Amino acid sequence: MLKNKTLAAWLTFLGGPLGLHRFYLRGLGDTLGWLLPLPTALGLYGIERVRQYGVDDQLSWVLIPLLGFTFAGCALTAIVYGLMTREQWNARFNPQAPADASAGQTNWFTIGAIACSLLIGAAVLLSSIAFSFQRYFEYQIEEARKISQ
Repeated sequence: MLKNKTLAAWLTFLGGPLGLHRFYLRGLGDTLGWLLPLPTALGLYGIERVRQYGVDDQLSWVLIPLLGFTFAGCALTAIVYGLMTREQWNARFNPQAPADASAGQTNWFTIGAIACSLLIGAAVLLSSIAFSFQRYFEYQIEEARKISQ
């Protein structure tokens, strides 16, 4: 079965944090595909900790960016997949097929996956970085106030 580039790009964008694209491209024996849900689940747990304990929970500072960075990494991978030439795609994921097989073709749905990945991935990455730095600097200010009293 030939691996379709457009489907892989959308699976990477939408289901990448769960490893769906890895299972599609490499099969159920892919170790990284099974490990990808771990940082996703930890990030979701960080969000739940913020809901339970408030924004001052230090563990959530570490956990929430894991979700953002995992999602941003998957969005970047979707962009890389979408921008591969037909020959590169088929050589890497369809080695038994001819270099110009239609499974590696770029179409408007592929471009849509690239655009969505770029837009949402960049927003998630910047939000994760901003959240991390904001919490870090607020923590530093609190500690400085404790010292100065």
